Amino acid sequence: MTSIPPLPFDLAAAVAHLSNCDPCIARLVQEAVAFDPNIDHTQSPYEALLEAIAYQSISGKAAATIFARIKALGANGGPPSPEEMLKLKTQALRKAGLSGAKILAMKDLAQKTIDGIVPTHEDALKLSDDELVERLISVRGIGAWTVEMFLIFRLGRPDVLPIHDLGVKKGWSVAYNKKHMPRPKELLAFGERWRPYRTVASWYMWRAFEKAGYAATNKIRPPKLKRKRKSNKNSSHTRPTRPKAKPKKSAPKSRRKQAHHPPR
Repeated sequence: MTSIPPLPFDLAAAVAHLSNCDPCIARLVQEAVAFDPNIDHTQSPYEALLEAIAYQSISGKAAATIFARIKALGANGGPPSPEEMLKLKTQALRKAGLSGAKILAMKDLAQKTIDGIVPTHEDALKLSDDELVERLISVRGIGAWTVEMFLIFRLGRPDVLPIHDLGVKKGWSVAYNKKHMPRPKELLAFGERWRPYRTVASWYMWRAFEKAGYAATNKIRPPKLKRKRKSNKNSSHTRPTRPKAKPKKSAPKSRRKQAHHPPR
């Protein structure tokens, strides 16, 4: 029986740090399910991202069905290798349930894996979060959020804060009793207190969202927009209007001619 590799950080230290710096998370730690990213250590980065593309913008149940059909197209019972993916015809992938955009994304992922832009697992461990984001968002159809999920649920990185994730934003509103979702920059600034364990803090925002239920979270309003200051026309600080310049008298015809035809 193979042993499961440990997390790449000390979870007990992370929970202790977050509980000490944030009473709200200290409460959630007592109430919610403990942090467990359920990492699939058998997946390569290519396979993890291939699955992520399949799951984009559709329900989990539908995505699982489609991804099972894609796996059936591989020669060894697993997902098609990068080389196999490039050889698969569009019609076969369409039949599996993929949209045209996802087919292009998967083929681009396969090509960039062959080219070495998408790293192996061993190489990914040597790269920083920012380096991985920069590389992986170059793949068609993969944005920052998809890479953040990869960092959390495949590599187990400790300090990832998905500031655009709806569950994290609404969970924050529930946890801190706010009527509005935070703006991404606002959440990023707030999350500074959670460093260097923002991944674990994000986990508890997700749990707060789940615990509240859709009936409550659907009432949370979009982020407040920043109001632009209106200029007060009657303000004493208003710049005074410049007096109009008096029109210049026109020069005599003889002078105008001299101006246009200077003497030689």
